[in-house]
Amino acid sequence: MDNNKTIIEVKNLGKKYNITHQKGGYIALRDVLMNIIKSPFAFVKTKTKQVVGMETKEEFWALKDLNFKVTKGEVIGIIGSNGAGKSTLLKILSQITPPTTGEIKIHGRVGSLLEVGTGFHPELTGRENIFLNGAILGMSKKEIVKKFDEIVAFAGIEKFLDTPVKFYSSGMYVRLAFSVAAHMEPDILIIDEVLAVGDAEFQKKCLGKMEDITKTDGRTILFVSHNMGAIEQLCQKTIVLSKGQIKFTGATEEAIKFYTENVSTQMNSDNLSDRKRTRSEMNVTFNKVEFHDTQGKKINHLSSGQTVDVALFYSSKTKEILKNCRASLAFKTLSGEILFTCATDLVRTETINLNSEGVIKCHLENLPLNKGKYLLTIFLQVNGKIEDWINDVLVLEVDTGDFYGTGATQFYSEGKGVLVKHSWIL
Repeated sequence: MDNNKTIIEVKNLGKKYNITHQKGGYIALRDVLMNIIKSPFAFVKTKTKQVVGMETKEEFWALKDLNFKVTKGEVIGIIGSNGAGKSTLLKILSQITPPTTGEIKIHGRVGSLLEVGTGFHPELTGRENIFLNGAILGMSKKEIVKKFDEIVAFAGIEKFLDTPVKFYSSGMYVRLAFSVAAHMEPDILIIDEVLAVGDAEFQKKCLGKMEDITKTDGRTILFVSHNMGAIEQLCQKTIVLSKGQIKFTGATEEAIKFYTENVSTQMNSDNLSDRKRTRSEMNVTFNKVEFHDTQGKKINHLSSGQTVDVALFYSSKTKEILKNCRASLAFKTLSGEILFTCATDLVRTETINLNSEGVIKCHLENLPLNKGKYLLTIFLQVNGKIEDWINDVLVLEVDTGDFYGTGATQFYSEGKGVLVKHSWIL
């Protein structure tokens, strides 16, 4: 097996979309009539909104001038903020979307896991969809039969094998889709953020499987994730994308450091509408996150030991009272390790009902974070349903502070641990 063989080569790759913008504002009837009189044929040929100047088009490059190579057996991570072009790149490599410019050369069979339910027919059962999805991903019937029991066992859906998949949860979809993709023995396995839908135990199982197929079989994996811990565990090399361009390529640890310092360091979450959600109903959604001081004023800098409120602004699609609510926060290291969580049901026993729109605050006395950078995850459940759940909603930076009240500000393990009030008996 030649592990130095180039299996994917990307040259000057670009993807352009034409975006239509609708102009607002008042347009008089006389202006419409004048445009019709001046250009009657154009009016007939085109839409009225184009004649009166209500529509303009803009070119948007989702990807531009990408160049990289992947050798056989490599596990490559791809990270970047939302809108960086990660999913577009994977769709092009999976030959779902054609590029606008440049070329790609792929030597080998590709298996992709890009979106929940890709290749699944909702009316067919899990059993039938294994054969359908396997065929779509390039497996012969003989191959599928040979791998069938292994696929079902890994997915853990034996009880629902003959149930139409339209009744499956998103987690069950992902279990089955990943199992088929991983067991079809492709030369290249392309996996998008879709694994975030699965539970923690299954994610760990998937990461283990991906490690096995690279080490044992020498297969190549391209892996997109916002979970820096998973990227760090699985990938030797990582590509950082920003605004459709490659900003860094190199060792994963260095790539994550570059990303957190140069691409995603802003403490800004004023518009969360475009953020990816995890298993969320989204009838109630978070709009923005702010940090407030003891006077209720917004602050942009935090320090160890500071008293701070984490303000979560939310709104609902209806005006009804939100009953039986539960909110939580998780503070994590940049590699995805949870340091501590704060949840309403840990400190309050009564049922929580909220207005359809407003802000809820988590009050933190003496912020117990050492100097460094951290990730924040926010979560909201209403009446037993997960309404909104945004992993790594922002990167927050904490400066040194007098946490212990002794003037000591030099702590250990920067960005990796929590601070605890304590005393000594000597």
